Amino acid sequence: MPRTEEQLNEIREEKRLLIMETALALFAKHGFHHVSISQIASSAGISKGLMYNYFSGKKDLLEKIISDSFKHFTENFDPNHDGVLEKHELLQFIDNAFDMIHDNFDFWKLFYTMLLRPSVFEIVIQKYEEMLEPLYKMLMTYFEKSGYEKPHREAVFFAAVMDGLAINYIIDPGHFPLEDIKEKVKSLYR
Repeated sequence: MPRTEEQLNEIREEKRLLIMETALALFAKHGFHHVSISQIASSAGISKGLMYNYFSGKKDLLEKIISDSFKHFTENFDPNHDGVLEKHELLQFIDNAFDMIHDNFDFWKLFYTMLLRPSVFEIVIQKYEEMLEPLYKMLMTYFEKSGYEKPHREAVFFAAVMDGLAINYIIDPGHFPLEDIKEKVKSLYR
């Protein structure tokens, strides 16, 4: 019996996700420049030609990995999508961010490694900035409405703290007290 269009779409999406997950693991372990399309295809158990049915190349694949992961990340920032950040949403975001760092270790390892390699980060910087710009605006507005004297400084501080904590966790997850640190960060914004 032939497959329905819905079944075919499910199969396509499963393959696309398999390729992305395989590439993510390889990029995180070996670095973007040290992984080939052939290695990704082989590790995913598919042909190299099939890879090109889903992605035009390695850069396109990296862009999709970053885009999909940050879409999930940014959706947690303003869960009701009203463009206004409230205190309970900021605290929930902190919870979610720590969970995402723990649950998506390979992505964050790749991401922070990319930040230190401009030749790789330049591939995704435009998309990254487009996705983060509205978050920064909401964050600055939140801090302004909350009475912070310098809302821009507080937004930059918040981002730097979150990035720094994530980097420290990525470097040494076995010795980083993730839950304790999460509570410390939340206490700054209660």
